[in-house]
Amino acid sequence: MNNSEIRLLLALLLLIGLGAAWYYKDVLLPPAADPVESVAPPVVEPDVDTGPRYPLPETPAESAATGRLVPLPPLDDSDAYFLIELGAALGPAMESLLVRDAVIDRLVTTVDNLPRDKIAEKIRPVGSLERAFVVEDADEDTPILGAANYSRYDELVAQVSNTDIATAVDIYRRFYPLFQQSYQRLGYPDGYFNDRVVEVIDHLLGTPEPGEPVYLVRPNVLYEFADPDLEALSSGQKLLLRMGPANASTIKQALRDFRDQID
Repeated sequence: MNNSEIRLLLALLLLIGLGAAWYYKDVLLPPAADPVESVAPPVVEPDVDTGPRYPLPETPAESAATGRLVPLPPLDDSDAYFLIELGAALGPAMESLLVRDAVIDRLVTTVDNLPRDKIAEKIRPVGSLERAFVVEDADEDTPILGAANYSRYDELVAQVSNTDIATAVDIYRRFYPLFQQSYQRLGYPDGYFNDRVVEVIDHLLGTPEPGEPVYLVRPNVLYEFADPDLEALSSGQKLLLRMGPANASTIKQALRDFRDQID
C-alpha cells in the first residue's frame, strides 16, 4: 500500500470511528461471486424516542480556507464539498482514494454494517490494500494467520498512532448533520448516528484476543477461522483479528480516544 492510500484509510478510520475503512475490500476471504444485495437494516417496530444517548452538539460548518461560516449543502449534493473539506483538512492525497459519489451515505452504511456478518461490496467507499492476504503453514495441512499477514498493516497502524484525532473529530462534528440525515433515511428515522458510532466502537473494543497461533480451515475455496467462536464474529471484529494482537491493540486505543471526544 502506498503512502497516500495509507493516510486516506487512516483518516477514514478516525473520521467515523472505525477502522472500518480497512474492511471495505481488504477482506480475509475473496469476495463471493454474488455480492450481498441488501444493505438496509431489518424493519423493526420503532421504539419511543427518548433522545440521543450520546448527544453530539452540532458545529456550524466553516470554510477551512477562510474561516467564514458556510452552510452545509444538501446531502445528495454534498460529495464535492465533503471531499474538498476533507482534502483541505487532511491533504488531497487522502481524499483521492474515495469514491466520488454518495460518499457520506457509503460511510454511514458501512459503519452501521460493521457489527454484522458482511458488508455489501457496492457500498464500500475506498480501495484495498495492495498486498494480498497471507496464509502461513504450521505444517502441510494446518494453515495459520501469522506475522506475515499482520505486517501488511504495520505502516498503516503506525500512522494511526501518530494522528491528530482532534482534526478528524472536527470534520465529523461539522458534517454531523449530513451523517445524521443519511442515517435516518437508511432506515432509522428516530435514530441518532452518533449513538450508533459509539455502539460500533464499543463493539469493536470488545473484540476477543485469541491465543496464537490462529488456525484457519479451508472447507471450500475460502479460508475460515478454525475456531467457530472466531468465525462467528462480525466483519469488523474479524478485521481486527487479521491485523494481529499488537496492531489491534493500537487501533483499539485510537478508537477509545475518538470515542472520548464524541461521547
